[in-house]
Amino acid sequence: MKRTMLGGKIHRAVVTEANVEYEGSVSIDEDLLDAAGILPGEAVHIWDVTNAARLTTYTIAAPRGSGAVCVNGAAAHLVSEGDLVIIASFVEIEDADARTWKPSAVFVDSDNRVLEVRGEEAFRAN
Repeated sequence: MKRTMLGGKIHRAVVTEANVEYEGSVSIDEDLLDAAGILPGEAVHIWDVTNAARLTTYTIAAPRGSGAVCVNGAAAHLVSEGDLVIIASFVEIEDADARTWKPSAVFVDSDNRVLEVRGEEAFRAN
């Protein structure tokens, strides 16, 4: 049996642009994608901390070091420049492996620069 588990997340990134005219997706600084273990073209969920909007799209790699988090297309109606968002991917893992799985959690500063990457312990109460 396989389980769907959080694969990686970028926590509280700042939306740098919301572009309704672009074809679709979310453009993310390639450094952030790498840190979270998210690939270009991979499906992601975006949870807007600022306004509670939730959406699903796919990623496009933005230039390294740009700090870009640009929500594109129709989704740009749900998210505004300056909003804080959580961007999450999910993975399918065999049951035995899922029991010890630790997703990557990427914490960023206000310019979307990586501050810390760690194996998330969010599934255990403190």
